Amino acid sequence: MLHGMREDEEPGRVTLAQVAEQAGVSVSTVSKVLNGRQDVARPTRTRVEELLEIHGYRRSAKSAGEAPLIELVFHELDSLWAMELIRGVENVAKENGASVVLTESGTRHSPGPEWIEGVLRRRPLGVVLVFSALPLEFKQQLRSRAIPFVIIDPAGDPEPDVPSVGSANWSGGLAATRHLIECGHRRIAIISGPGDMLCSLARLDGFRSAMSMAGLEVDPGLVAFGDFHVEGGYQRAMEMLGRPDRPTAVFAGSDLQALGVLEAARVHGLQVPRDLSVVGYDDVAIAQWTSPALTTVHQPLRQMAEEAAQMLLRLRADGTTASRLELATSLVVRKSTAPPPQDV
Repeated sequence: MLHGMREDEEPGRVTLAQVAEQAGVSVSTVSKVLNGRQDVARPTRTRVEELLEIHGYRRSAKSAGEAPLIELVFHELDSLWAMELIRGVENVAKENGASVVLTESGTRHSPGPEWIEGVLRRRPLGVVLVFSALPLEFKQQLRSRAIPFVIIDPAGDPEPDVPSVGSANWSGGLAATRHLIECGHRRIAIISGPGDMLCSLARLDGFRSAMSMAGLEVDPGLVAFGDFHVEGGYQRAMEMLGRPDRPTAVFAGSDLQALGVLEAARVHGLQVPRDLSVVGYDDVAIAQWTSPALTTVHQPLRQMAEEAAQMLLRLRADGTTASRLELATSLVVRKSTAPPPQDV
């Protein structure tokens, strides 16, 4: 047996001693890196991680001491669509005898640095992340511990080496806007999501495409970016509906923003859909119970989560290479849209 090789390491793999020698550090330092300890200088940790990945070092399930857990990571848990994703992952976890652990960390772009230390200690079966990206350092650390990961990608811009599941945002924006045009609307506003997320830009591109194909101009004053929350939709709609040339319809980039638009319409004394038509996006459960019931674009959130969890388990079982799965969106017409008022 080579020096440093343990019985629970896979034969034919590089040993900790060999990694330590190449990195110019002690075996204990390599062990600290493997166990997610943060008391290692960043350049040293990066060098060790790179060597572990280059040599394909993997710890066996026995050494990893893994629990039958799938970790689901959000930057925020207090949203309606988060519940749909949780249910989807739980469905697959139960079918495979696993449980789900929820973690809240970071921003909408990536989890925070404190998260990686915790997940390396927990060593779940795999990780489903609801973020637009994952830092290279995090990817290296997860791969060196044989912890597979899949991104449920709300931004629509997955890196080629990251397995991900998303939905057809451009098509959704196109369908929502076409519906309003077919109802007879010409002054149509859009309140998309954050301007630094490609899903927001893709929905906006779908909106612009539908307007262009109908020969309609887009008023720059009727294009705004929100935050995917009620307050963002309310604030932007209050500004738009206060204009003398207000829109007769608003396409909101999320159902929560659409709720804000409904409230802004009420404050301005407008009735939906008689005076203003509103379309949302996501089709979360509450959309059918708003007053009036919300016309919206159905984003298959629960199915996206189920597909991500199944992809994760396939990666776990056979090391399937990274792939991108994009699910279709569809328009759900309810009571919040109608032809525009004749006097506007």
